Amino acid sequence: MQTCNAMQTCNARDGVFQSFAIADLLPTQVTVGMREVAIKRLRWRNRSAAGVDRYLNARRGRIVLGPENRHYIIDRHHHARSLYEEGVVEMPVEIVGDYSRLAPPAFWTELEQRNWTHPFDAAGVRCGPADIPRHVRDLADDPYRSLAGALKRAGGFAKDKSPFSEFRWADFLRDRIDRKTVDQDFEGALALAARLAHRVDTIHLPGWRGPYRKN
Repeated sequence: MQTCNAMQTCNARDGVFQSFAIADLLPTQVTVGMREVAIKRLRWRNRSAAGVDRYLNARRGRIVLGPENRHYIIDRHHHARSLYEEGVVEMPVEIVGDYSRLAPPAFWTELEQRNWTHPFDAAGVRCGPADIPRHVRDLADDPYRSLAGALKRAGGFAKDKSPFSEFRWADFLRDRIDRKTVDQDFEGALALAARLAHRVDTIHLPGWRGPYRKN
């Protein structure tokens, strides 16, 4: 595997697997769920000592080259943040596009059209590109994203490949569960989210499992 860092220049081609310094990967979203990050940190700590490469290679991020030949990570922000918090310097990635010749406005438009960016803050408010953090350590905490992740693990909705599916559930829950409840009684908020997840008005959300039925 070719290793690249800030002192090296790497030729980028679609589908090329490389390893990049996490500190050099620019986010394309504003938030993560820090509870989700904590879970991933625990999984990293519990991996087998001999399984480091297997663990990392199974969780490759995807990046695109943008203006000034910078490297933008378009998924696995939670994974990248967890590794950074654990002191891991590099992570394997796949380069899936080279848009380095585009001006910044055109670059961000391209990412939006491909569903490769999620420019919304912890209140669900849309942000501009300048508001997106320049380092994974600066990603803000969105407790509703953590609630959506917990809801998925609890079977409230199925894993879905739709872009930002967990964030769509987070936005749904954000409008229906008080932030104070999420912060102070997460398990209670999860129980409420589980009831909400099977209502008919969630049918449009990715991974919907249908209305609740008693056995």
